[in-house]
Amino acid sequence: MIGRNYKKNMEVDMIREPKLLSVRIIGDRVLSQKAKPIENITPELKEFIEDMIYSMYETDGIGLAATQVGESIRVFVVDIEWHQEGCSKNPLVFINPKFTFFEGESVNEEGCLSIPGVYEKVTRAEKVVIEALNIDGEKFTIDTDEFLAIAMQHEYDHLDGILFIDKVPKLKMILHRKCIKELKQTTDENGVNIG
Repeated sequence: MIGRNYKKNMEVDMIREPKLLSVRIIGDRVLSQKAKPIENITPELKEFIEDMIYSMYETDGIGLAATQVGESIRVFVVDIEWHQEGCSKNPLVFINPKFTFFEGESVNEEGCLSIPGVYEKVTRAEKVVIEALNIDGEKFTIDTDEFLAIAMQHEYDHLDGILFIDKVPKLKMILHRKCIKELKQTTDENGVNIG
């Protein structure tokens, strides 16, 4: 389960009106790049993270990696419960995350804001431990399982240029070939999302 004070370590106070960032779609080259570590937590980075959080909610996502909005840096945000009845928004911010433990195996259906309309079963670790920095540069650790563990692994993969469909057997992906081809046609000759 999650450590008791993780929520205290993750609080994000938005001090400005955040902006909606454009989610990059499969075919955009930034989605296949390995993101660079963040060296300094600057005011500009904090604003970018605020924009990521806002964009995650506005697109009905439960997680969003920086690469998905065009920035090849190692940060992602997650909030797996905000859309459930009786739950409030509680974004978790992970800067320079690193998994230190994996255990077990879990198979679950996944989708992705960067591959709209495609859903497939993916095998991931059932339990994980992750270390990262929060938005204030403080180190924290989360030891968790179930849906949060899956969401964190999915978003972390984005930072290494891996999409969830890369973990699906090629035979299963034949069913999605047409949809993915159409999505990739929304990028220009340089592999940049054009809408």
